[in-house]
This record gives sequence, C-alpha cells and structure tokens, in this order.
Amino acid sequence: MPEALAGAAPYPVAERTRGLAPTIDAVARVAPNTHRFLRRGWFAASLARYGGDDEASTISVVRACDGAALALPLAPIGPRWLRAAAVPGCYWPFRSFPLASDARDDELAAALTLLAADTRLLRIGPVYADDPAAARLRSVAEAAGWRVLSRHIATSYLLDIEAARGEGAWPRNSTLRKNRFHEKHLGEHGALEWRFVSGADWTPEIFDDLAVIEEKSWIAERTDGADAKFTRAGHGGFWRAATEDPELAEAMWAAILYVDGRPAAFSFDLNQGRTKYAIANSYDPVFAKHSPGKLLYYRNLMRGIEDGLTRVDWGAGDSGYKRVIGAEQGPEIVDLLFAAPGLPAVLAQVFGGIWRRSGN
Repeated sequence: MPEALAGAAPYPVAERTRGLAPTIDAVARVAPNTHRFLRRGWFAASLARYGGDDEASTISVVRACDGAALALPLAPIGPRWLRAAAVPGCYWPFRSFPLASDARDDELAAALTLLAADTRLLRIGPVYADDPAAARLRSVAEAAGWRVLSRHIATSYLLDIEAARGEGAWPRNSTLRKNRFHEKHLGEHGALEWRFVSGADWTPEIFDDLAVIEEKSWIAERTDGADAKFTRAGHGGFWRAATEDPELAEAMWAAILYVDGRPAAFSFDLNQGRTKYAIANSYDPVFAKHSPGKLLYYRNLMRGIEDGLTRVDWGAGDSGYKRVIGAEQGPEIVDLLFAAPGLPAVLAQVFGGIWRRSGN
C-alpha cells in the first residue's frame, strides 16, 4: 500500500509505492509534448537493462478526482548507508521525470518532503539546464533548504527548421546537387533502398541491422563498443525493451539505407510532438567516400518536415556536421545532485566543488 505523507492536507497527497507506479503514464500524458516519452515503459526498459528493478520505487503526487501532478521514479545508487537515489532512464535524450504542465509548487514540495524522509541524495541527470521538470524541482527544493549541485556535462545543439526555411530555400540547392552527385555514385555499389521504421515496424531483425552497421563503424574501431546504441554489448537491450510499450515504439524512428540489400547507414531518432531528438547515426565506412550518412539524414529531415516536425534536438557530441546542416548551440547539459536539508546540505556545500569539477 502507498505511504501517504503524514500530516498532509487532503490534497495534494504524496505517496511512495514499490516499483514503477501506473501514475507515471498518467502524468506523462499531461506533461509537455517534448517529455511524453517518459512513460512507465521507458523507466522499465532502463531498469531491465541497467539494473535496480528490485529496489525501485515511485513517489507520486495525487490530486483530487484521481488526478496526478508528478511521478518521480527512483532507483537506489551507491552503498545503502548513503541513502542515495537517482531517476533511472537512458542517457538519450535526457534523464528527467514526468511532471504535469500545470503542476504547482506545493505539489512539488509535497514530493520533496516525502523524499527527504529516507533519501539524503538524489541525482537527476544528465538533463538540460532548462528542463521544465528538473528546473522546477530545483527551484522548489532550494527554497525548502535543499542544496542542489550542478556539474557541466556538454553543450547541446538545436536545429530550428522553421527559422532555417524562413531565411530561404532549405536545404540549399547546392546541397541537393551535391547529394544527388553522391547518391548517383553510391548507386554504383548496388540498388539503394531507403526505409523508414517506427511503431509496429520494429522487429528483432531491424535492430540486428542497426547493430551490424555499428559493428562496422568507427565506434567499433576506435572504442570498446560500450557506447554503441544497438549492439548486445552496448545499449541494444534498452531500445529493444522500450518497444514493448506501443506508444514508445511509435515515437522511436529509424531511417535506414540498404545498398544491394546490405544495411549501410542509419539515423535513429525519438519523435515527440514537433521535436525530433536525434539519438544516433552511423554508417559502414566502406561507403564513406559517398557520404551515406549525410545523404540519409537529409532524406530523414525532409521526411520529418512532411510529418510536421519543426525542431531537431541533436544533443551533445560532434558539432561539425551539425553546424553544417544549420544547428546552433542550445541549452547546457548538466548533472544535478540534490542534497536533503540538514547535514547532507551542509556537506554538499563544503564538498560541492568535487562534484562540479567531475563534469566535462
């Protein structure tokens, strides 16, 4: 049974449940469009791939008429005596939690009061510095005596498609001519097939094709492969598990290029409202001379425009090709550490420099 916040007014009521509560989906449905992928299935996929399922819990803030304003999934981190927790999730595009667009400060405060009863430290991140849920929680927490430490992780890059098209033809005619040139010569390797995948199209074979491309790419050549998105040794288990939620499967989007039947390049995104989160892209270097990744991504963007997308969030990483396409610097990506009022907050103030310096 949920633990109601002792002494609370009838509403809002903060309660903690074991595991991932159904309120997560209820709140995700009334969160900003950009955050509606933060569903129960998203967090379940994270716990299944990265661990923590046995001790996970959820703090929910319930309104009258069975409504919910906030759902804060938690997984313990570090030694038990530390009493620390983190919001689980995948790094891409960020680790946040569902918060109703009209959530009130007293609803956030109720969640923090219940959290402080048995949690000294809470990590939320990496997340954007202007994330509507994390930023609101930070503001209310600091007013209530929590100490919130922030460390820099990276800078994000955003492409405003509407603004780019408002300044003239986009993509430029010169870009389209170059793409046609490369596409013609790429076709000399075999028939080209451009495929778009989402929703019910996700199959184990499609994930295998994405993994094959990654295993031939620079990721396998220059790294240990742990950061690969779709291989068994990388994060493939997360994305396969996420498709068990039909709404997440519909949001997950891949553009794949096949050359003579062989998977040659992919772009993988998460589409939310009018925003496309660009999660990963890769290609087989045997075709590098003909820029298969660039060709595929321009096709992907044009398809996105047809579907009503107006912004591409590229997150962090190599800014070179992103700037060429037209992306500009976006919000800072940060890692937040919330220290509860009292001794944890005092210690966080004393040793906060260690946390800040441990960022990138």
